[in-house]
Order: sequence, then structure tokens, then C-alpha cells
Amino acid sequence: MPDLFTPGLFTPGLFTIGYEGATLDGVTGALTGAGVAHLLDIRAVPQSRKPGFSKTLLGGTLAASGIRYTHLRALGTPKPGRDAVRHGDVAAMHRIFRAHMESPEAQFELAQAREAVREAACCLLCFEREHTQCHRAIVAEMLGGTVRHLVAG
Repeated sequence: MPDLFTPGLFTPGLFTIGYEGATLDGVTGALTGAGVAHLLDIRAVPQSRKPGFSKTLLGGTLAASGIRYTHLRALGTPKPGRDAVRHGDVAAMHRIFRAHMESPEAQFELAQAREAVREAACCLLCFEREHTQCHRAIVAEMLGGTVRHLVAG
């Protein structure tokens, strides 16, 4: 079972974070506090009604904090999976997402993510605050190794 991150116990590796209920400053602070060097945005649609979390602005804010930003669209949940979560059916989202991950595009981007994790401390970003309700926990599992789930304020 993956750990929740405890400040001061950082070891390079793989993190996840959701921005639901968080501020951009809270997310950026959690990332820098954990020593994250590279954020992997694994949303299928990297736009947000929440200020600061659309792709261009998020990437610029992170760059100003010394964090690299990469969007990996094929590691995002397809629309039927997102709809399942909105209706409270996380199990259906998991089934849909795991099937999606068999596609060549998803496998290619999973390999890119695996390489990024080998190079630096990376964090997978998606919306849901709880990693257990989000596909990022599945991506983290597929990447292997120790995973720490950050919680932003």
C-alpha cells in the first residue's frame, strides 16, 4: 500500500497529487516541499474552471518554481470513465481506464512517464483529492516503486 507523504522524510521517486479543494499556491507548495522536479499532468483534458489549473498557466507557474511540466494526454481517463466517477461508480472507471491503458498511445506515454521517473522525482497530477478515487493511483501502480500521495491545501 502506498504511503502518504510526511514532510521531512522525502526520498526521490514518485508522488501523486489532486487539486480538488486546493489552491494553486497549495499545490505548488506541496510539490516544492516534497522536492518534486517534474509534474506529469495525466488529465485527458488539461483545462480547468479552477483558476490556475489549465495547462498553460499551470506549466508557467510550475516553471517559475523550478518544476518541469509535461502533459501526457493518453494517460488521462476517457470520457466514459470520467462520467462513471461523476456518477459515483469508481469501480467502472477503474475497468474503463485499465482497458484504455492497453492502447498503444497509453503504453507509449506510460513508457515516457517511466523514463521521467527514472530521471527525477515526479508527481502525477489529476483532479480528485483522494487518490483512491482517481486513475492516478492506477498509473502510479503501473509505474511501480514506492508512491507517496501528496495532499495540497
